[in-house]
Amino acid sequence: MAATLTDRYIDATVRTLRPHLQEDVREELATSIADAVEARLEQGESADDAERAVLNALGDPGVLAAGYADRPLHLIGPRYFMTWWRLLKLLLWIVPLSVMAAVALGLSISNAPGGQIIGTAVGVGISVVVHVCFWVTLVFALLERVGGDPAPTWTVDQLPEAREDSASVSHLVGSLVFLGASIAAVLWDRFRGFVVLDGEIVPVLHPGLWPVWMLVFLGIVLGEAAVAVAVFRKRRWSAATASANTVLAVAFAAVSLWLISTGQLINPEIIAAIVLHGGSDFHYADLQSANEGGIFRILAVLLGAAIIAVCAWDGFDGWRQAWRARGRMRG
Repeated sequence: MAATLTDRYIDATVRTLRPHLQEDVREELATSIADAVEARLEQGESADDAERAVLNALGDPGVLAAGYADRPLHLIGPRYFMTWWRLLKLLLWIVPLSVMAAVALGLSISNAPGGQIIGTAVGVGISVVVHVCFWVTLVFALLERVGGDPAPTWTVDQLPEAREDSASVSHLVGSLVFLGASIAAVLWDRFRGFVVLDGEIVPVLHPGLWPVWMLVFLGIVLGEAAVAVAVFRKRRWSAATASANTVLAVAFAAVSLWLISTGQLINPEIIAAIVLHGGSDFHYADLQSANEGGIFRILAVLLGAAIIAVCAWDGFDGWRQAWRARGRMRG
């Protein structure tokens, strides 16, 4: 005897259920379908039409079976979604950039070509993004299915602190104090000295930087001060101030990196004094490390990486503040 539509529907529903549930669900479904069909027959529908209408109303057997088994049909549901989303965003900000920076730093120390550094770092960064998304999502998908502890209940104690206005007096004062301290440190190094050898002042910065490159440095510092004052006067960041801030950050990074790469930033007398006072072991380490670049090449690469990181954050932060200010104005 050929199986009816009802038999086929019930079989499709219970086949994915655990054995101890199948018989109970089969009986429950058969009873509910029969009752629903009978109600339609009493309204004058034919048997075939009534059966089809009832089964169509029940929907996909797989969805119905998931309801009986209490099995989620979504990857990550509302219980864990916000926790997953916040963690994923945080990790995507931190992990790929950190790994890319580490790879680029290592290749730079080993004196790899610029194209290889960029290509390798970008490739590794893309791979890390894929892995972070996959593994974080997999963990939360498993939590969704195995149960585990429920997500913590949200309370007002978890509200973020109010963001400090970037155009506040404290921000302006802090910026001007930092810039002033930078100028003071450069002047102190030149005329009073941080390092004194045999009673003589030995500047850390290359004496050849005076006066041309120091005037360039002074111009960048004054430009940064002007941007800080402009932001304070307008009470907000704008596209103009963010652009000016980015240009100044790029200019400082470009000049600094060029001076580092050409050996014009650090006073060679300081390097010679370090080698001399470090003895033969230090000198040997300098000759043998970093693929003929020496330990000073490693220090130069680290200094350059720090400058790039600081300047990149400075430029990004200006545009971030400008975007927030634009959003507040729209609101």
